[in-house]
Amino acid sequence: MSYAAGAALQEAVYQALVADTELNAQVDGAIYDAMPAGQVPALFVSLGAETVRDRSDSDGGGAEHRFVVSVICEATGFARAKSAAVAASDVLVGNGLPLARGRVVFLVFDRATARRDTQKNLRRIDLRFRARIEDDQS
Repeated sequence: MSYAAGAALQEAVYQALVADTELNAQVDGAIYDAMPAGQVPALFVSLGAETVRDRSDSDGGGAEHRFVVSVICEATGFARAKSAAVAASDVLVGNGLPLARGRVVFLVFDRATARRDTQKNLRRIDLRFRARIEDDQS
């Protein structure tokens, strides 16, 4: 197995999201690779959990990374959160991410979960993606 590309994938995802002008305009640049502490903007994007499974074969090391990108919004409805979620998904799917280590074989949208937290008056959309990474250094 190779988890060696884990950090490279996280950095590439983060950089792709930060570099997208449409997404940045929607969230006023509030894109984080970790949940921010303290006061948070009314709408933001954050990288979330990741699960990795071995996908090595006779040609070399590899792994399937399942990761989450969350859109969190203080609003009464889901419209702003869904618009930002669409923009984030469009950035990642089908645009080939360059990695510092390894190579993205595919990156696909897996599913999304939209829910409301009525106690905090938040809307949260967790976008789940699957990425297959080959690591020829392992």
